Amino acid sequence: MNIYVGNLNYRVREKDLKEILSPFGELSSVKMIKDRETGRFKGYAFVEMTDEEGRAMITGLHGTEFRGRTMVVKEAEPRP
Repeated sequence: MNIYVGNLNYRVREKDLKEILSPFGELSSVKMIKDRETGRFKGYAFVEMTDEEGRAMITGLHGTEFRGRTMVVKEAEPRP
């Protein structure tokens, strides 16, 4: 399952994100989206994990606060 994790603090690093997400299961991949020109983190990421673990993570983390911001965690929509 591909999961969108958004509204993250711009100072969040990959290890921080993995730390909060890993209790829900094994992460197949974590892609932190960065600005092409500046290389700065844009405040959202895509995470891949099994469907069952992904649903548990969405239920457990959507709307919770992390580093001063309320996270948006939902199933990623396919690219058009």
